[in-house]
Amino acid sequence: MSENQSPNAGADGAAQGQPQQEFGLQKIYTKDISFEAPGTPGVFTREWKPETNVQLNSQARALDEKGVHEVELTLTVTTKSQGETAYLVEVKQAGVFMVRGIPDEQKGPLLSSYCPNILFPFAREVISDLVTRGGFPQLLLAPVNFDALYAQKMRGQQQAAAAGGNGDAGIVTQN
Repeated sequence: MSENQSPNAGADGAAQGQPQQEFGLQKIYTKDISFEAPGTPGVFTREWKPETNVQLNSQARALDEKGVHEVELTLTVTTKSQGETAYLVEVKQAGVFMVRGIPDEQKGPLLSSYCPNILFPFAREVISDLVTRGGFPQLLLAPVNFDALYAQKMRGQQQAAAAGGNGDAGIVTQN
């Protein structure tokens, strides 16, 4: 509903005094990149038997009182071959999102699941590019179900709250 319309003109809830819901992507950017290949050049002369470990973490923070948030997705990929670290890549992919008029119970899933889902393909591309530029075979990370990770995190927090802990289950590991 635009500001010039009559308050009684819409049936979207704004006429009843409820704030209009607004969600939008304002910016996507790479915040930090790290690539290390401690096993080179020796790793290139042996048979390639990669074992890859992927860690994910996301966090969100309000940038102002007007509903602007930064969501940061961190992916850390460690690949070993025959027990030796071939490479380690860490990417922090971030985005600025407008989240205005959305109830708190909906903000959690939005900032912790939906926004990281938007950021993931960008981080995945950066990681693939860095690994290839490092001389290694292309690495394509599998899609991630951020809804399931968020649900798992919420269950962990609820269990920890019941047990008296803090329940921070932000880091998830995939093999």
